[in-house]
Amino acid sequence: MVVSPRYWSGPGDTRYAGAYDAQARIKVSCFDGENEVAFFHEYRAGVDWVFVDHPSYHRPGTPYGDTRGTFGDNQFRFTLLCHAACEAPLVLPLGGYTYGEKCVFIANDWHAGLIPIILAAKYRKHGVHRDSRCILAIHNLSHQGVEPATTFGSLGLPSDWYGALEWVFPNWARKHALDKGEAVNHLKGAVVTADRILTVSQGYAWEITTQEGGFGLDGLLRSRNSVINGITNGVDVDQWNPATDKYIASQYTPEDSSGKTDCKAALQKELGLSVRPDVPLIGFIGRLDYQKGPDVIQAALPELLTDDVQMVMLGSGEPSIESWMSWAESNYKDKFRGWVGFSEAIAHQITAGCDILLMPSRFEPCGLNQLYAMRYGTVPVVHSTGGLRDTVEDFNPFANGGQGVGTGWTFSPLSKEPLMQTLWTAIATYRHHKSAWMGIMKRGMSRDFSWDRAALQYERVFEWAMIDPPYV
Repeated sequence: MVVSPRYWSGPGDTRYAGAYDAQARIKVSCFDGENEVAFFHEYRAGVDWVFVDHPSYHRPGTPYGDTRGTFGDNQFRFTLLCHAACEAPLVLPLGGYTYGEKCVFIANDWHAGLIPIILAAKYRKHGVHRDSRCILAIHNLSHQGVEPATTFGSLGLPSDWYGALEWVFPNWARKHALDKGEAVNHLKGAVVTADRILTVSQGYAWEITTQEGGFGLDGLLRSRNSVINGITNGVDVDQWNPATDKYIASQYTPEDSSGKTDCKAALQKELGLSVRPDVPLIGFIGRLDYQKGPDVIQAALPELLTDDVQMVMLGSGEPSIESWMSWAESNYKDKFRGWVGFSEAIAHQITAGCDILLMPSRFEPCGLNQLYAMRYGTVPVVHSTGGLRDTVEDFNPFANGGQGVGTGWTFSPLSKEPLMQTLWTAIATYRHHKSAWMGIMKRGMSRDFSWDRAALQYERVFEWAMIDPPYV
């Protein structure tokens, strides 16, 4: 069962055309009132999809905000979701039967962070959900759902559970002398009460326990280190498949990658760059924000473009970086293109058409673009952090009896000089060692990054979760 809000933007929204009203209503006591929610259900691809319906989910924008910023009632919206998710297995007769009280909940990030607290504080003390367990999945620790301490009374939890969510900001982070720094932290509460904790890569599972990567929760996470595991995300191998991709100019496989040359030529033509198979074409796809490191590319670009290379960047975010991309395109007309915004088709075309994908992320819990790139024979050059370090194996031409190993290059620390040094190595390999380059491509294309591989690891963690007694 997957439980999600029924985000509905109006009559033209057809995402839920296959979902029907399950004729089940519950009342959630929170935020000073009784809030009625409904459930919609769709059985698709062997999975029960349950959509929690409430007027607060009916608005344009993303799940979290719109063009004017983050929604001001997100704490209310996700509190409703958590209470409804705990009830869904008990009240919904899907296929004639309820899921019952022996379930494994996977609570994703702070938005579902109240689930393990609700299970412990409201259900288990009354003998309900004692056979259920909750696994917290952390996708990005920097987002923790921190709200004023006064909102605790609105969460529908017993007053003696305040300590689970209690959060006090250090002095330097307080706004004024009278600010006590008191808050509630939804993700912190989940870290305290979850039966097990997962991250989206093994490297990130370690990083969140360090002061540099723990965002204030590192001490608490170290205390729970014995129940933390990392599992690298899988990719949609149907959507991201160079042999069948509808967005690219020519399909290709690890056995016959000749179509990649056509994809490169088509991308160069689409971007208005010279169609040259010999010139290294470097790509970047991602948000233009601090985490993704576009400022490091900004610092390196003048030196990089002294060479005979081409580069394309796709993304949106910080207005200053967007403006710089436009400036760079006008000043390096023959070598650089910046596409402000996002296009799924162009993302596929860049992934297939580029020779190198650059990812200078400051931190990256998992990262997907490097997985897509390897699957398409595009060689990743990435900062050695989190999931990037886990998934990109550094090229070593002398290993394996001189046959070489590795699927790309990593660099560290994150600054212009290491990035450029690594890029020069990759560019030189592309130009002067074609057989080695083909080996890197084929090894990347042959890696198994499917969800089937990840699912086997998830099942093992489910078994571990059921062995230990639940948090009470």
